[in-house]
Amino acid sequence: MNNLQILPIELAHIFYALEALPSHHRDPFDRILIAQPIVEKIPLLSVDVIFDVYPVQRIWK
Repeated sequence: MNNLQILPIELAHIFYALEALPSHHRDPFDRILIAQPIVEKIPLLSVDVIFDVYPVQRIWK
């Protein structure tokens, strides 16, 4: 097993995406994707380099 877990979208993620996240990226789904690892203090698994402008560790470069 790879020890991956599904992270549900919580109200804290939505509030962070709406209120605190800078608007470097306007796509609502991507904003939730970036809010989750910031709020949860975990890395983000993505090849999308737009996430590099946010304060999160992106894995899969």
